[in-house]
Amino acid sequence: MPVTTLEKNSERHAPIAIAPTLEQQALGAMAADGGTIDSLAETLRERADDRLQPFCFKHHFTDTMLMGADLKTVANYLDAHQGWFTRCAQPMQVEPIGKHGYALTIGKYGSFGYTVEPKVGLELLPQDSGVYRIQTVEVPNYTAPGYEVIFNAEMRLQETVDGDRLGTKVGWDLDLQVYIHFPKFIHKLPAGVIQGTGDKCLKQIVACVSRRLTHKVQQDFHGSLGLKIPKG
Repeated sequence: MPVTTLEKNSERHAPIAIAPTLEQQALGAMAADGGTIDSLAETLRERADDRLQPFCFKHHFTDTMLMGADLKTVANYLDAHQGWFTRCAQPMQVEPIGKHGYALTIGKYGSFGYTVEPKVGLELLPQDSGVYRIQTVEVPNYTAPGYEVIFNAEMRLQETVDGDRLGTKVGWDLDLQVYIHFPKFIHKLPAGVIQGTGDKCLKQIVACVSRRLTHKVQQDFHGSLGLKIPKG
């Protein structure tokens, strides 16, 4: 569960488009080869076995979230992920995988008529001495179309005191890697442009999903106990 500062967020999945400068370079590359817009869309749908080596985009995300209850109460809530995870992930689609896993469909992202709807399997491991870990697992009967996600996260709880009121600070660390097999056409662009644009897009997607999940989890937890969401 990515976490960040509490704020209200849109429930819609906004497409993350490649920067205009990159699109202009892309169209220019196609025009130089005598291509058209129609052929551009077709090129972007080339079969995986015609593609070159994948690009790896990485993002490390760290943040905290405050919960207005003692550590044990927060831990009991997080342990029962079969309830809150499905509720708080909406409007993203969630399908259970075994006892501790979920297939999560993030939303549609893309450009040039080439879109992808990332789906990732996540396993919420039982806590180990107060540390929660989330890792990628295989989604049954599903083959990702041209991408691979490696998700490793840790969540730690630290009890805090605000006057005479106990609280819990939830610390979050995420290491995310996404490998994407681009069509040959994309490889006409400078590698630095592709890498920089992909890293930026990944950062935007993580921030968007994180803000939404944080807000929903805080609402769900405090609402279930009749508590106010702490500020900060």
